[in-house]
Amino acid sequence: MVVTQENVAVNAGSTPQEIADTLRQRIRSGELKAGDRLPTQAELAEQFGVERGTVRQAVRSLQDGGYLVDVGKGSPPRIAEPRPAALDEPQTTMVGLGPRMTEAFAADHVRIDAACLTAQSLLPALAEPLRMIHEGRIRPERIDVRVLLPSRDIPLAFPTAVDGDDDTVHTRWLGMRNAQGHVLQYNLQGLRSTHKIDVNVTFRALPFTPPVKLYLLNGAEALFAYYTVTRREEQTEDGPLDMYDAVGSESLLFSFEKRTGQRDAAFVDQSQKWFDALWETITTDLTLS
Repeated sequence: MVVTQENVAVNAGSTPQEIADTLRQRIRSGELKAGDRLPTQAELAEQFGVERGTVRQAVRSLQDGGYLVDVGKGSPPRIAEPRPAALDEPQTTMVGLGPRMTEAFAADHVRIDAACLTAQSLLPALAEPLRMIHEGRIRPERIDVRVLLPSRDIPLAFPTAVDGDDDTVHTRWLGMRNAQGHVLQYNLQGLRSTHKIDVNVTFRALPFTPPVKLYLLNGAEALFAYYTVTRREEQTEDGPLDMYDAVGSESLLFSFEKRTGQRDAAFVDQSQKWFDALWETITTDLTLS
């Protein structure tokens, strides 16, 4: 890349965010194409008139946003391939969450935040990245998972009994919430001993029933779905149980990625702020019993 004095003068003193925004624009415009190597840190530092530390922060932002591959392999990273168009179409949570989760686990530091009714959709979505770790195909250095689930001490908006037998419905939901949470915790924390990966799985209790489900992947992508409440009947040992419930695995999952543009980036940032605010304020410690 040819670096002119005009470029240096124009970009002198740029912040990491400004450098990352400029590079993202070059990728979107095709000036930097998939497979191209990013200029070296020295070249970028000279071009933008900054120290290499500032460039490293900008590159890390691009990496977190999914714009780069082959990071940390001794040479400048390459521009990532754009996501196939088929993956941009809304799919059910059961179908769409798994591939996104697998992509997220390619990072050195995996950060998953989830706000949901139970961990029902998270368990199958984690199956493939866990298998890849056990096969030695990927190996993140650290995995942080935070999950917001409804408190056991509140009356749920759903699932709830049509005829008022909420004790039975609540007990069944609580059993699923706790069992799925234990399995999630066990599967991930087992990587500490088997692969020496630093794993942290934490739950907190929401004081309300979430009307939507939200998954945040590495701070770069937000996956959002509505819970659609329906009336259904379930057979139990004591006979049919008539309830209002939502089958979250069938909800359409909408993806918002920082690398797509300013609108999606704003949605991801605001979703992360919303989650962090809940985590740090009105939620409480949750111990799975």
